[in-house]
Amino acid sequence: MMGNYKRRDFLRSSTLGLAGAGMAMPVSQAIAQIPGDRPEQDRSLSVLNPRNRVPLSFIIDDSTCLVNMAYFGIPQFAEVFPDNYKQNWKLLPREIPDSFVRKFGEWCHEQGVKGKYSIVPYPACVGWVDRFLPGWSKKELEDSLHLVRTLMTPDWDIHPEMISHTRIIDTKTGRPYPEASEYFMENWRWTDDKSTDQIADYMAYALRILKNTGLDCEGITTPGGFGNRVLPELSQATFQSCRDVFQAEIPHYFRHLFTDERSVAPRVEYASGLDGSDPQCCVSIIGCTGDWFGGWDGLKLGSVERFITEDLQGGRMPEVINRGEPAVMVCHWPGIYYNGREFGFSIFKEVVRRLHEAYDHLIWMKLSEIARYWAARELTTIQRREDRILFTAPFACPQFTVSASDKNVAPQLVVDEQSVPLPKVKDALQLESGTWCEANEGLMICFDLPKGSSAIHLRKNSSS
Repeated sequence: MMGNYKRRDFLRSSTLGLAGAGMAMPVSQAIAQIPGDRPEQDRSLSVLNPRNRVPLSFIIDDSTCLVNMAYFGIPQFAEVFPDNYKQNWKLLPREIPDSFVRKFGEWCHEQGVKGKYSIVPYPACVGWVDRFLPGWSKKELEDSLHLVRTLMTPDWDIHPEMISHTRIIDTKTGRPYPEASEYFMENWRWTDDKSTDQIADYMAYALRILKNTGLDCEGITTPGGFGNRVLPELSQATFQSCRDVFQAEIPHYFRHLFTDERSVAPRVEYASGLDGSDPQCCVSIIGCTGDWFGGWDGLKLGSVERFITEDLQGGRMPEVINRGEPAVMVCHWPGIYYNGREFGFSIFKEVVRRLHEAYDHLIWMKLSEIARYWAARELTTIQRREDRILFTAPFACPQFTVSASDKNVAPQLVVDEQSVPLPKVKDALQLESGTWCEANEGLMICFDLPKGSSAIHLRKNSSS
């Protein structure tokens, strides 16, 4: 379990009563990060994005096996906030079919798209994905889980979105609490006075359900306002539960999105034990868009232009990409399906087409891959000793990329006293792991960073 930290003062914001089916909602004020330890890093060197590219990712919330969360969730939200949920939910489909999951997943795989796909474990209290879903046969549920395991998991992290995404579940009985109020709904106030251990127990319950189905999880997605007033406890509970259930090395969570001028770079939190055998941290992944595809209920048609304009110059995505920060889009599964009309999916396809047309230096990554890279980026000790760059890494990281001002050198990777020559490529766009190039009056080096000690030997070479 993570070491104890003194609770800091921080700004707490709530979005009570908004978008109840809820992605991780934006907050109106800055959020105090509790970063923990940070190592020495030589200022003459820079850690760049992987392969010097800008990470892209796609967060899908409110997805699960077969159940349309909007159809089953709206009447439960309306019981608590009747003035806010007046949609005629009976006109919505009760199911988002696996045929659409397959169509979506295959298209994304062809385009190289990666991200996060939620599986709500006890979706809207309809049934348990590790047991049965009333209204669907056992085979239909098993086929749905098989599709997620085989088609989705190569390109998508799987997260629970708490347990039901509607009512709070008593983890001792597995039943919803009898009270239907904002204090007993996952999207609102239940977490307000809860400790790290209480929140971790709730998260672990959800994670164990997904473990029973053969799905691995390294992270958590919060529904609606879950955890919004207890952010330190939320981060530590994510670490505790993902470590306990899945032994995740670098747990991560999706809680926040910003659509203003604030940085959307991942936040590496509660780092400790960097020099020992059990380094620890938790990474907060931050979305950079709202759901501008089809809304959480599949009733609010979005717009391509908000993401990237037809001339490829404007919109939120170019704004973030041009800053060099991970551009993580956010959506809800009912809005992508859009009640069988697939309007949200069509918007997404055009956004991807425009992004690929506009940029040649993007890299699609799962949230876990982004979390690992940022943990390595911020927590690796980097020292310069004459012609050597020394790395002491608490976590291994593929495609680790650094820049230095050296010229006329031929870099070699040194691991366990074994030197490995690194081929030179023409320019940064050709960088792959195990290569280097000249750039910006110096050089860039991309390699698979091993856990522990390693080095880059910069050997003088007048012909380089």
